[in-house]
Amino acid sequence: MTDSAPIYDDKAHVRDHLDLSSATWTRHDEGAEDETEHVEVAFVEHTDGVTYTAMRNSAHPDGPVLVFLPAEWEAFVAGVRAGEFTVETTD
Repeated sequence: MTDSAPIYDDKAHVRDHLDLSSATWTRHDEGAEDETEHVEVAFVEHTDGVTYTAMRNSAHPDGPVLVFLPAEWEAFVAGVRAGEFTVETTD
């Protein structure tokens, strides 16, 4: 058995306290005729004054929601723009 790295939970004060009931969920392809699963995001202000980014699967709106700190979201977006998540396929 190996020791695991320490866990730093910098969103513990937000977990289960972020009010998503009035969140406005959007997706990049809003209005597309395709009605399959999509990633949706919402920017939600918390009582701590921070606006968190929430992400969910449109096919399961009552399912799990990922929550990102502003710096985490900025890093994710920068990675997308830099092509870090591009998957090359061979035909």
